[in-house]
Amino acid sequence: MNMWKFFFIGYCILVILFLIFPIFIILPISFSSARYLTFPPPGFSLQWYINFFNRPDWMRAIWLSIKIATLVMFIATPLGTMAALGIERGKFIGRNILYGFFISPLIIPLISIALASYFLLAKLKLIGTQIGLALVHSVIALPIVIIIVLNTLKNFDTDLEKAAMVMGANRLRTFFKVTFPLIRTGILSAAFFSFLISFDELIIALFVGGTKVVTLPRRMWQGIRMEIDPTIAAVATILVCLSLLILGSITALQIISERKRND
Repeated sequence: MNMWKFFFIGYCILVILFLIFPIFIILPISFSSARYLTFPPPGFSLQWYINFFNRPDWMRAIWLSIKIATLVMFIATPLGTMAALGIERGKFIGRNILYGFFISPLIIPLISIALASYFLLAKLKLIGTQIGLALVHSVIALPIVIIIVLNTLKNFDTDLEKAAMVMGANRLRTFFKVTFPLIRTGILSAAFFSFLISFDELIIALFVGGTKVVTLPRRMWQGIRMEIDPTIAAVATILVCLSLLILGSITALQIISERKRND
């Protein structure tokens, strides 16, 4: 039994190392003094980070990605929260079918969603627009929001809502005064993840972004195809640090929320 336990632990460690190994390659390359992508780097330099922040094309791409991801966050989070509340509290026939419909973008291949979105947005004349890209990103971010908020609602005590309504509060006031403060951490986590999903998405951006909407993942894709300098490694390192910062913030919010709930 102990042998299988050690074998399983060793296997998990190998899988984790395999997943994070590329990060240990990208990080030193981003500080390379060479003029091209090479490992190990011949020397230390910050020139590629300086190059990234000084180039207008990279700056336009990152600010555009932030703008679209923020828009997606404000679209997907309220819609996903309302859908999760309806699925969790609703007592109607076909609730499970509706839930399956909402999370279907997680099952359907992304290339199929991108292709279908292209033809739909072409009819609406939204190809190459920020709002068009944000709408499609919201479709793939919505299932994550619903799943996270649903898991938060599983641990929610509905007696608190009933008590508020007995005291005269209507449903809207009950939600904002009782429900929302208690599930706020889950909603914020869902918002962060919807932001990351949009910020990191490439395939849909290639299909519906046109020639004007060049997000950061798309600019990175172009950089990999057309450039050989380590600027792309510097950008990748910044994105990894940004993701770790957001995930750390989510974890901190969850810990603070749990402590407040226990107190």
